[in-house]
Amino acid sequence: MNWKSFVRLAAHTQMLPVLESGEETLVGGQAVMEGVMMRAPHSYCVAVRRPDGVMVTTEEPLARVSEKYPIFKYPVFRGVGTLGQAMGLGVKALRFSADVAMQAEAEKEGKSPADVKKSGEIPAWAMTLNLVLSFVFFIALYKFVPLMLTEQLKRFIPGLDNLIAFNLVDGVIRMVIFVLFMWLISLWSDIRRVFEYHGAEHRVVFNFESGQPITVENAQRFVTWHPRCGTSFLMVVMLVSIVVYSLIPVTALWAKMLVRVLALPLIAGLSYEMIRFAAKHRSGLLATLTAPGLWLQRITTQPPANDQTAVAICALDGAMELEKKQGGQLVIA
Repeated sequence: MNWKSFVRLAAHTQMLPVLESGEETLVGGQAVMEGVMMRAPHSYCVAVRRPDGVMVTTEEPLARVSEKYPIFKYPVFRGVGTLGQAMGLGVKALRFSADVAMQAEAEKEGKSPADVKKSGEIPAWAMTLNLVLSFVFFIALYKFVPLMLTEQLKRFIPGLDNLIAFNLVDGVIRMVIFVLFMWLISLWSDIRRVFEYHGAEHRVVFNFESGQPITVENAQRFVTWHPRCGTSFLMVVMLVSIVVYSLIPVTALWAKMLVRVLALPLIAGLSYEMIRFAAKHRSGLLATLTAPGLWLQRITTQPPANDQTAVAICALDGAMELEKKQGGQLVIA
């Protein structure tokens, strides 16, 4: 695996929380490299289009995390469990799409079938290192940097000694960094392609939820931003974190940083409940709080081409077919 492939994989891994969407009893999905992963309650399917136009798929049964661990049936806990499973599945889907891309590249270079197979598999160490670096980057960019900048501002603005004011400024800085990072990385053509597949995934999910026949023509009529998107979720996380941090009275820098790491599961669980409620009640205060995430999806989702939407439909068809074989029940939001 060369350094260019590693950097590309790292960029896509960093996008996982932004691209992920789903709920245990609903249909959801995620964009990957030149493809889409769609999941149903008990199954998932990844469809990827190779450079030669051929679609490659993989599908597997998927047990609900709440069925394996009953604690994840309860509010807040269910958010942590569902999101943990979604991230694990997202990494698995991304790895499959990266393997397909690397295999196609090896074939283009004229390598033997044995070398193609070897080249088309990401080493375990590379994937592990990529995940570790992505997590460290996430903590540094969205936790450490805003905290340090706010601490510096406190030298010039005495009012930031107030816990609420401090965390409000810290939260605003965090959101500004997030929006700027999303905009800058969207300029990369490779990531823009992913955002187009992200738009295709959303349109196909909307098509499914509408009850209309799932076709490219029908799907393309829908908007690309969806309330259950990971982009909306992260924006809600940033808003909720302002409140949570303000309720924990710590003043030392190391203690503030520790709180920002250890409180992640609680913040994620609370944010999940808000997104879940807002998706079912698309009016009122909670829906208003999720609105910034829908606005930001103008960046993280882009109008897909017909062939990209066809890939998303292929992934949904694969997940639905496997779901039916297992006797699963699909719920339309």
